Amino acid sequence: MISGRCECGAVAFEVDQVRPSVTVCHCSQCRRMSGHLWASTHAPFDALRFLRDEGLTWYASSGFAKRGFCKTCGASLFYRMNDEEGIGIAAGCLDETPGMEISNHIFVTGKGTYYEITDGKPVSAEG
Repeated sequence: MISGRCECGAVAFEVDQVRPSVTVCHCSQCRRMSGHLWASTHAPFDALRFLRDEGLTWYASSGFAKRGFCKTCGASLFYRMNDEEGIGIAAGCLDETPGMEISNHIFVTGKGTYYEITDGKPVSAEG
């Protein structure tokens, strides 16, 4: 069992298992939503259980996806495609991340000019 939460605790959850790989998205939307980049893992939506969700709200960030965040502290927590059975979970909101590691970088043409990707992981211009 893996647990996670926002900074203030108004959103807390547990999930049976997450994908051990972390995808880092550098698109301009993820940069604006997170303040830098979006690093996430993935799980089936039905494997996610909310322990507290009074702070959870969803924002339709595009015509095909929404983002879940805490309306109290502002933590960006989830990304979900409208027609997908799974959910992207911010790696940074998980309490523990044993065995997880960055697997790839996506939408790198949208990355900020103030940093370089130097970890040697695969990069792609799109998703």
